[in-house]
Amino acid sequence: MQASGQLTRAYQVCVRCIMDTSDPEIVFDDAGACNHCTRAAALLETRLPAFKTGEYQLDRIASVMRKSGRGHDYDCIVGVSGGVDSTYVAYLCKRIGLRPLAVHFDNGWNSELAVRNIESTLRRMDIQLYTHVVDWEHFRDLQLSFLRASVPDAEVPTDHAIWALLYQTAVKFGIRYVLPGTNLATESILPKRWTYGITDWKYIRAIHDRFGRLPLKTYPHLRLSQFGWYVLGRRIKTISILNSVDYDKQAVMQELQREIGWQDYGGKHHESVYTRFFQSYILPRKFGIDKRRAHLSSLIVSAQISRDDALAQLKLPIADAELVRQDLEYVAKKLEMTVADFEAMMAEPVRSYRDYPNDDELIETLKRSVRYAQSKRLMARQVGM
Repeated sequence: MQASGQLTRAYQVCVRCIMDTSDPEIVFDDAGACNHCTRAAALLETRLPAFKTGEYQLDRIASVMRKSGRGHDYDCIVGVSGGVDSTYVAYLCKRIGLRPLAVHFDNGWNSELAVRNIESTLRRMDIQLYTHVVDWEHFRDLQLSFLRASVPDAEVPTDHAIWALLYQTAVKFGIRYVLPGTNLATESILPKRWTYGITDWKYIRAIHDRFGRLPLKTYPHLRLSQFGWYVLGRRIKTISILNSVDYDKQAVMQELQREIGWQDYGGKHHESVYTRFFQSYILPRKFGIDKRRAHLSSLIVSAQISRDDALAQLKLPIADAELVRQDLEYVAKKLEMTVADFEAMMAEPVRSYRDYPNDDELIETLKRSVRYAQSKRLMARQVGM
């Protein structure tokens, strides 16, 4: 199957990273370099040095958070999935003397290894865990809605819930700092057409209204107005502290294995059975998307892997064929479908977020406003104002 937009242009792959025309909105310059790695390289050049040598050093961050946390049980919130990024954020927090509260969204798809990783690593670091268990029937209905909608961002129900839950829990416990596992070193490239809607409740609600059958009673969500109130009214701040360290993924994985017994899953975000299946089967089969291109391209730009090595990895199977077969049967059964019904749904025409009501224009306007305000503050500091 081929995603929409790929039939009208010749195939091309970036000469600097390995992104290609599986992203229908990719743009190449005259030299053959794509817009994704050009933008990522610029971000790494302008932002990371400032984080490492300027006011956002880890010791300063820790001092500010500890001061804010006085009179409360915790200094900050860390979302944990059992994966390397979120685990390392928790590990860094303890290393710099913070009192984090770990928050986990249990959507019913955790692998056994993920559960063991979360429990054992947090126990070793003496970090308290707050878990939100979503109503499975309602969440299954939302996941099925996205699959029926035939969009490539069907992981949005989980991603949005995690985002909302972090802010809601911060308010509940009087915490002002949210520390996600996002970072420029390993996640600087991810096409919008591949994964839209993490912050767009209007989009999520529109898909569920059209394809869903049950109410979302226990599903954590945030409207943009609520998010604005949390940020402006409650002054909750998000800080990606992984951008304040030299985040070498392989070195970090070895450190976590050595220091707290963390175990590798063998793939990015494979701590979730559904995510593993989604990236290994649904995305490549239905949408022609291999997310390894984005993951590996991010590592190329941050000089953690060569382009030749990335291309060699891309030639390997996305996942073991037998594991994919087992996951297909497991996922279909858990979603209360037959494999035949699931495959029939896979055969439906490909659509994108643009085919459904959304707040994309508003969100982009807000992002531009935030970037402008940040640039003005940076200029003011540079000229000593």
